[in-house]
Amino acid sequence: MSAIAINASSPVVARKDRGALWRAYGLLAPLVVFLVLTFVGPIGTLLWRAVADGELPQAMPATASAVSDWDGSSAPDERLFEPLVQDLKAVSPRDLAAAARRLAYEAPELRGLLMAAKREAGALDGSRASLQKLDPRWLENATWQTFKRASGPVGTYHLLSAVDVKHDYQQGLVAKDEAGLYRSILGRTFGIAAITTLVCVLLAFPLCVFLDRRTPRTRNALLLLILLPFWTSILVRTTAWMVLLQDQGIVNAMLLKLGWVDSPLHLLYNRFGVILALVHVMLPFMVFPLLAAMSSCNRLLVQAAYSMGARPLRVFFQVYLPQVLPGLVAGALMVFIVTLGFYITPALLGGPADQMISFYIAQFTTGTLNWGLASALGLVLLVATTLLYLIQAHLARRNTGAK
Repeated sequence: MSAIAINASSPVVARKDRGALWRAYGLLAPLVVFLVLTFVGPIGTLLWRAVADGELPQAMPATASAVSDWDGSSAPDERLFEPLVQDLKAVSPRDLAAAARRLAYEAPELRGLLMAAKREAGALDGSRASLQKLDPRWLENATWQTFKRASGPVGTYHLLSAVDVKHDYQQGLVAKDEAGLYRSILGRTFGIAAITTLVCVLLAFPLCVFLDRRTPRTRNALLLLILLPFWTSILVRTTAWMVLLQDQGIVNAMLLKLGWVDSPLHLLYNRFGVILALVHVMLPFMVFPLLAAMSSCNRLLVQAAYSMGARPLRVFFQVYLPQVLPGLVAGALMVFIVTLGFYITPALLGGPADQMISFYIAQFTTGTLNWGLASALGLVLLVATTLLYLIQAHLARRNTGAK
């Protein structure tokens, strides 16, 4: 009888379980929608913008189709000229402006060349002679290679530009005219982040040792002071550093009064000011994981090592440091990753040679409207950040012994 009763009630139990499951899904739905709209959507748009190249196909579809079929190495001929003239006669000014802007990203002279051809489109017949008379550059292979790289609707031009190379259909991948520009910006960004991380480690380690040896009440009071930067806007903190570091600021006034310098030091609009302000902002990100690792350190092992005659340096490097290393690595990677994306602080405190990659992403987004290159640079930064996160996760699993 009991087995029959259980079997009879099992459909009811199953329906209750399904109802509870759907209610749980309903509670999670707002969070999923929020993540899609604020995280997955923007990341997907970034990925698409980095490879999207649809201005020329939208404005001049016949030309885009013709250059897609062209091998890129042979001399241009009527197979390219006739679709060009056909599109020039039919394209709207708005679409032509968008296509000209895209071509000008790579070759600025093509904007004027294309606009002049549009004005004279009625006199062109698609022959080699008519285009040569209009402008000899229409017969150059380099001009049509630029068209081919913009033939879309998906391309690698922006991604390759982010690392200062382009695809030449005769020589393969070659350096762009401004070779090294974006690679130097990326190197500068990683260099500033690395220096900031190193300084934070050097400052945080003795500070955490000091805090770890204090009573809980004293430690909490000091941690409250360390937390103060989190409660202040980055813009306010950066502006405060501008007041402190300027030539007639408080720091230089004190140095002059003490007689340590004869003239004001240039502490603003250079790498020193940027690093100093970044360390001020990022130090708490280093302190808290490192202090947590030190607090959980097994001091009995340290005492045992001393009791067995180990010297202080050996105890530090072989017993103490391995225990706090996970917290040290986690804090360092956190500081490095967050510093990579800084924009306001370098823009206000640094000079032209101190701007990080975020500054150029903002310039391409709001200044030149080159969304493709801005997204490509953002994608490079995203890939670097993801790799660093994976390294951090791998080190954390290895140190905890997880498989």
